[in-house]
Amino acid sequence: MIQKQKEQLKELLKIHFGYESFRPGQERAIDNILHHKNTVVVLPTGGGKSLIYQLPALILEGATIVISPLIALMKDQVDSLERVGIPATFINSSITPAETDKRLERIKSGFYKIVYIAPERFYNQVFMTELRKIKVSLFAIDEAHCISQWGHDFRPSYIRLKDAIKFVGSPVVVALTATATPEVRDDIVKQLALQDSELVITGFARPNLQFAVMPATNGQKIESIINLLTTNQELGSGIIYVGTRNKADELVEALTDHDIKAVVYHAGMDNESRNWVQEKFMKGEAQVVVATN
Repeated sequence: MIQKQKEQLKELLKIHFGYESFRPGQERAIDNILHHKNTVVVLPTGGGKSLIYQLPALILEGATIVISPLIALMKDQVDSLERVGIPATFINSSITPAETDKRLERIKSGFYKIVYIAPERFYNQVFMTELRKIKVSLFAIDEAHCISQWGHDFRPSYIRLKDAIKFVGSPVVVALTATATPEVRDDIVKQLALQDSELVITGFARPNLQFAVMPATNGQKIESIINLLTTNQELGSGIIYVGTRNKADELVEALTDHDIKAVVYHAGMDNESRNWVQEKFMKGEAQVVVATN
């Protein structure tokens, strides 16, 4: 049975994602899922963590729930899945209650195999009641370090996930992160109450990333950024983080004055405006997004 599922997954891997084989760590983690083993996965950024739950979701009975901390990330993931012919959706604060109900009905009918949910949604009892009517085969937790107070990005709403897992029938759990010290890994297992869990870790090397520091006085920062963008065309697109909304607006104005296609993104914008910015950036129509951190 497992071997047949593996062959089916390799076919789907090629059909939907265009790959002939798995990357390091992916196959072992997927094997654990097929064998109903809870797993903590630590793969570097760009290592293909999302595929570990997206691919099995296509052959597992019922739905795969994916917990994600960022609205923009959910939309990006869903858009990417739809582009390769995989029905997926998300439920978070950016959609209306009526739209939430509509999406839940489509999940129940089996139309959506993958549903991204914000962890705060588990505070909503009405939503939880509806969720209980859905067969959940896999519970995936993205950015799992958020559950640990030892992690760099602790998020209190992640603490409720242990109860949410039980509430939906204790399906197989896969917790994924690119950033987890031994203390954080142990805490993830503890906070989720994972029984007989396995660890898949491939290391932290990220050849696609590099760090650099450019010393600049406060008055020279904007000038340095403009100089960097106008003299290094190979940089492509990117995101600049600033501390305040006013600083974001100021920087976008300065970049635009130098013919750099820049847009602003912060929590004070409505959902429609934020979606517009994300679409501009993903389509390459905006070179730079200036966002509050």
